[in-house]
Amino acid sequence: MADITRRFGWRHLRSAPTAHIRHHKRGRLAHDGPGLSFWYRSLSAALSEVPVNDRELAMAFHARTSDFQDVTVQATVTYRISDPAEAAARLDFSIDPDTGDWRGAPLEQIATLLTETAQQHTLDVLARTALAEALVDGVASVRDRVAAGLAAEPRLPATGIDVVAVRVVAIRPEAEVERALRTPAREQIQQEADRATYERRAVAVERERAIAENELASQIELARREEQLVEQRGTNTRREAEEHAAADGVRAEAEAARKVRLARAEAEAAREVGAARAESQAAWLRVHGEVDATTLHALAATRLAENLPRIDSLTLSPDVLTGLLSKLGATGAEPRA
Repeated sequence: MADITRRFGWRHLRSAPTAHIRHHKRGRLAHDGPGLSFWYRSLSAALSEVPVNDRELAMAFHARTSDFQDVTVQATVTYRISDPAEAAARLDFSIDPDTGDWRGAPLEQIATLLTETAQQHTLDVLARTALAEALVDGVASVRDRVAAGLAAEPRLPATGIDVVAVRVVAIRPEAEVERALRTPAREQIQQEADRATYERRAVAVERERAIAENELASQIELARREEQLVEQRGTNTRREAEEHAAADGVRAEAEAARKVRLARAEAEAAREVGAARAESQAAWLRVHGEVDATTLHALAATRLAENLPRIDSLTLSPDVLTGLLSKLGATGAEPRA
């Protein structure tokens, strides 16, 4: 939009470099070009502002494929006005000399022209294409057909419009159809995931089986070694028992031989002691047989005194003393008789 200021009944216009200004004064062209700045009178001026920069036009419309499926096409057309004079002559780009606003809607007319032309060629392509093919290769085919159709459209050059680029963003079916189309792929992906899961489980089971077999083999080997250890311990115990038995036999034989020798020695000693005692008793008896009775009594009293317990004091009553003396007197009188 041009910048217009007022000064003393005059108007001053200052435009942007991307806007082409055409100023007619009294039916003649006074100013023509982009980025102009000039003074004018509003009552005698006819102004047109034509944008000459590249402009993006986004469009979205519905189409139907050959298998009667509705799809939505999203595209973008980049265009510019290469001939402002032609565009100003064919479309109403005039602006209010007081405000600088467009009197009409020229850009909407251009958008309608481009959209209808692009939609016409898009419908023509998709009407001969099945849905699956349209989703796979439809973007490229629609883009090429729309670009070719816009380039061949006679109204665009006559209006001074050049199409710079055509981009088809997406071709999408309805939500239910799109979900239905995604289902096989999702099922296949799920099957692949399940297969990977099953394979992983199979590998895990195989590894667990190998581990179990290794553990079983280890247990078998351990049991075999324990059996060997038990047999070796039994052999060692049996050998130790045999050695202990042999040692006990040797020890018993030695003890028996020692006891026999000891018994023999004791018997021999007993015989010798008995013989010595017998000889001593015989000699004792011979000696006592040869002595008189008085000597025997004295020896008996001596032996009696040796075998009596110790007497610290002795009390003799007259009766006991009288009796004892009587006996001693009687004993002393008998030999004289």
